[in-house]
Amino acid sequence: MKSAPHAVRREASKSRWQAAVDDLAHHLAVERACSPRTLEAYGRDLEEFRRQFSGAHGADPDPARVRTGDVRAFVASLYRVNDASSIARKLSSLRALFRFLVARGVVSANPARQVASPKRKKALPRALDVDAAAALVEAPSAPAAGVAGVAGVAGAGAGAPGAAGAAAAGAPSPAVLRDRALLEVLYASGLRVSECCALDLDAIDRDRYGEGCLVHVRRGKGGKERLVPIGSAAVAALDAYLADGRPALRHPRSGKQDASAIFLNRHGQRLTARSVQRLVERCALLAGTEATPHSLRHSFATHLLDGGVDLRSIQELLGHASLSSTQIYTKVSLDHLMKVYDAAHPHARMRPAKGERS
Repeated sequence: MKSAPHAVRREASKSRWQAAVDDLAHHLAVERACSPRTLEAYGRDLEEFRRQFSGAHGADPDPARVRTGDVRAFVASLYRVNDASSIARKLSSLRALFRFLVARGVVSANPARQVASPKRKKALPRALDVDAAAALVEAPSAPAAGVAGVAGVAGAGAGAPGAAGAAAAGAPSPAVLRDRALLEVLYASGLRVSECCALDLDAIDRDRYGEGCLVHVRRGKGGKERLVPIGSAAVAALDAYLADGRPALRHPRSGKQDASAIFLNRHGQRLTARSVQRLVERCALLAGTEATPHSLRHSFATHLLDGGVDLRSIQELLGHASLSSTQIYTKVSLDHLMKVYDAAHPHARMRPAKGERS
């Protein structure tokens, strides 16, 4: 009971701005199911506005007294050190805060609404061609990768339990089996890297469609769930890993491992997104290309579109909330088609002579 007055004083000392930011964070976490990384991004952006405002006015902003001119001054200060996409994101964070406060009746208007976002050059997603994607997912099994696995620094290569025995027998190590299964699943499903790392053993559904195999994504973006099929190559790689790789990935001293996660590191714990990023980078070097986990997601969508799958189906598979997010792949596919045409058609390579009318 003695600590209660201290808690009251801490709460009383909290500025109106910080109280509003905390309320927004609670709303995003509980009602919108936003990820911790999203909450951190909002927090950083809003803290940057607080610092800029405080430096100009000598006090933290009161949400009810913030005006459009204050937001414009903040955005203007960002142009010196931020690109257009960063400025747009920070302005979006401010809009979200005041939109939330308007809905709650804390303020009467959104001062950030009238401030225009900078024009952003829309970058197209980088997709691998089919051969490059195949080389990437096969890289862990390539002779150059070795039986100890590509992802040693990712926490699962050399030193994983059973790796030495596998090397002696010439069989793939647990890390190699895991790396191959992980890349196959990423390419076969188009999952975000965070979604793939979050997969549990019971997410694999083999019974719903006979010989087909589905992955149940329970922790998608925004807390949304979806079912995604995976092909025979991914199923075979996953089965090999679950049978001969995953059982050996345990803590070297305690022998413990995460009982639910599919993809484990050498300590038997759930693999992290950063570890997967390092793995993909190293496999890309072996395959002679450049790639990230998101490149496999883009490749998945682009190759389906090239194969005749409609946009609505791709939207569902990717877990996009809006079809506009999926439509960018039509541009990617068209660019690829034009490059193929220009390279292959004889008259596409012909250019009119100087001074000649085309």
